[in-house]
Amino acid sequence: MSSDQIHSRLARGSEHRVQTDRQPSAGTIASLNGQALIRNSGIPLDLNWVQEIRVNTSAVERRAQSQVSRRTVKKEWQAAWLLRAITCMDLTTLSGDDTEERVRRLCAKGRHPLQQELVERLGIQQLGIQVAAICVYHTFVETALRALEGSGVHVAAVSTGFPAGLSPLTERVAEIHRSVEAGAHEIDVVITRAHVFGGRWQALYDEIAAFKQACGPAHMKVILGAGDLLTLRNVARTSFVAMMAGADFIKTSTGKEPSNATLPVGFVMTRAVREYAQRTGMAVGFKPAGGIRTAKQSIDWLAMMKEELGDSWLRAEMFRFGASGLLGDIERQLEHHVTGRYSAEYRHPIA
Repeated sequence: MSSDQIHSRLARGSEHRVQTDRQPSAGTIASLNGQALIRNSGIPLDLNWVQEIRVNTSAVERRAQSQVSRRTVKKEWQAAWLLRAITCMDLTTLSGDDTEERVRRLCAKGRHPLQQELVERLGIQQLGIQVAAICVYHTFVETALRALEGSGVHVAAVSTGFPAGLSPLTERVAEIHRSVEAGAHEIDVVITRAHVFGGRWQALYDEIAAFKQACGPAHMKVILGAGDLLTLRNVARTSFVAMMAGADFIKTSTGKEPSNATLPVGFVMTRAVREYAQRTGMAVGFKPAGGIRTAKQSIDWLAMMKEELGDSWLRAEMFRFGASGLLGDIERQLEHHVTGRYSAEYRHPIA
């Protein structure tokens, strides 16, 4: 097969192989089993629904194991899935030593995530591959906006006392307002985990609803802190409360917990998204974050989304990776695809 044929199949694959569904019609943002779904606006808290939730942990863990062992893609189709993973990425820097220069470098990488030579060898210039968003602390929102101007890449700000979420509610709401006023397109908020442990679902609902109101036009991603929630049932119940309160996305972790994004947690959360969509006709996005560092892991998560929620969730509007080191490994795998050799990690710096 000639290089031109490989490039052609790769371009077609990244456009069609992963996302084969029709684009949602006007007024809808996704579809599930033929049902058109609209953006989530929330519903009143249904405590009966929350209390009825049960999770078979052993079954979930077996399902996660089977996902990793029986799902794989090869050659140009693998490259296409990796390109899709890049377009669903929230490229993130949330370190105590962040600087404006680091954020600018991260934004430059987000605008051009692959080396130009690699783009040309893959034959994907026309696809305009970029990451979905750059995720930073509030302090760097304006820096990121300037660096990304005209690119279409969003700026996401972590808020509400990230990562612990233990500052007073009024301060957390004010923090959201400041980030929205600064121009952030998306706000990643953290919940009070103590509400979950105490079964104070009304307090959790009211907290998230207040965050949603403060976000205004910005999309709100609710971080559950799954690694702190102890049980998969807590993860499921918290997911439903967050969606009822108006979450646009539910997100696994801050990346600071002892355990972050795991496939069992992902299955519980995506099935909560599916049940919520079936009952309400509203779609909620999903974002695994923390500990996703390899290209193979990104394909595992994309395959899970395809099987659990369908092709219309395989878009940045409905699915994100929270990632800092993932992009470098994806770039190495794509270089291996075109050269047959693995490059040194220093050839693919992030920031």
